[in-house]
Amino acid sequence: MKKILYIDDASSMRKLVKMVLGKQFDLALAENGAEGLAQLQTAQFDLIISDINMPIMNGLTFLQKARSLENYKFTPILMMTTEASPEMKSQGKSFGATGWLVKPFDPIKLPDIIRKLM
Repeated sequence: MKKILYIDDASSMRKLVKMVLGKQFDLALAENGAEGLAQLQTAQFDLIISDINMPIMNGLTFLQKARSLENYKFTPILMMTTEASPEMKSQGKSFGATGWLVKPFDPIKLPDIIRKLM
């Protein structure tokens, strides 16, 4: 079973993603980028999904730090966020984001989006 790390400070989003992906993937959850980074040190994930606007460590900082780790240079990282501006997307891509999904989105489509990235 493929292992996914999902990082989001909104508990409602973590619950939704767990409900949608929990039976198809081995899903780990984190509340912010710092927690997510700590999990990268102890486990190997096949894909990472991260929000951007979070306390303690935001998603773009997490993205930069994750890409600096040897094990995660090429791991797909999907940014799932309310940020829809072309500038923010461009910045995310330059930091190493593999994909960009704007909230709100259709949760039914999430498993297919993830499979395409893996």
